[in-house]
Amino acid sequence: MKRVSSKIVLFFLLIGSVYGQNYQMVIKGGHLIDPKNNINEQMDIAIEDGKVVKVAKNIDTSGAKQVVKADGLLVVPGLIDIHGHNFYGTRPNSYLSDGLVAVDPDSFTFRTGVTTIVDCGGPGWKNFHIFKQNIIDHSKTRVLAFMNIVGEGMRGGAYEQDTSDMNAGLTAQTALNFKEHVVGFKVAHYAKRDWIPVDRAVEAGNIANMPVIIDFGGSMAFAPLRLRELFFDHLRPGDIYTHVFAELGGAREPVVDYETRQFKPFVREAQERGIIFDVGYGGASFDFRQAIPSLEAGFFPNTISTDLHKGSMNAAMKDMLNVMSTFMAMGMEVPEIIKASTWSPAKAIKREELGHLSEGAIADVALIHVREGKFGVWDKNGYKLETNRRFESEMTIKDGEIVYSVNGLSEPVVLK
Repeated sequence: MKRVSSKIVLFFLLIGSVYGQNYQMVIKGGHLIDPKNNINEQMDIAIEDGKVVKVAKNIDTSGAKQVVKADGLLVVPGLIDIHGHNFYGTRPNSYLSDGLVAVDPDSFTFRTGVTTIVDCGGPGWKNFHIFKQNIIDHSKTRVLAFMNIVGEGMRGGAYEQDTSDMNAGLTAQTALNFKEHVVGFKVAHYAKRDWIPVDRAVEAGNIANMPVIIDFGGSMAFAPLRLRELFFDHLRPGDIYTHVFAELGGAREPVVDYETRQFKPFVREAQERGIIFDVGYGGASFDFRQAIPSLEAGFFPNTISTDLHKGSMNAAMKDMLNVMSTFMAMGMEVPEIIKASTWSPAKAIKREELGHLSEGAIADVALIHVREGKFGVWDKNGYKLETNRRFESEMTIKDGEIVYSVNGLSEPVVLK
């Protein structure tokens, strides 16, 4: 009788090994928002070998090596910040290209749910190899890059006005040599009244089959070039206009008219044409006087990003979740905010293996708490919106491993 009982126990153990999965991790009880897959409900996620292997209502955790208790939390794809500045270094007179103003990725990404950040124009073709060796190769964060059309990169001042250093062919070839890491090309800080940098960047984009991202305008010495001409005569569908809600006086044409405070309809037409509009909040590139009328007119950014650097992170911008909270305070719906911070940026940079939690996808996950209370968000002018909700990071998982955790909600608590 004892031998029969032992066989029965063994039989059920074998049955359990067949039907019960030994997952590396199960995220249990959270509210999943996965815009690519149109999921917005409570779901569990099972992870094995760094990939999502199952998404279902109630996953058995009995065989899981690690269980993350996500009750009351949003579970979303790892956030993608397509406008950061991470080419930090100590080279003199180098600004955001191996200089002292950029920041280390790992210090400011995981703690805000960001698993992928795109350096936006720091390196050019002359120093991309240094960016890869010093930053990409030593970061746990997935670091990608828009290469600057200027060969010296984003060194500021006269360097970024030198059209002789804007070589489309060399820039495109370097991007193709490093295509695992390069997602497109950047124009910024050009203070002359011509289209040379934009057209050279688009030329590089055509050679490499990559988008460009444009930081447009930069001088009060003359009337700015027209946005309509930029959107319809120079850029291609899939190209990106960043700092969309900036108000910089006469240095750049705004999307909301200075006089009437009305949103300009041709901007929506450009978006419908396929131009991608990015927030790029920054230190001085977001203004409620531009953002609120735009959202009230039904115009929303395609992608939410930070323009992360030493100045912006210590000013109104702060971090990715604060920018997302700002749009929540302005009335943007949470699923659309998540989409603009995950799946939409993944598509914009042509990295569609990211930004979603489909079965088989890379297991980059952000667990976010929507905190209720009395809060405020403010812009560069000190204009403030009061709000009763904000996003706060609880845990970040990259490639199936916990890389940041506030309260240790996993059992066992394992952090790598």
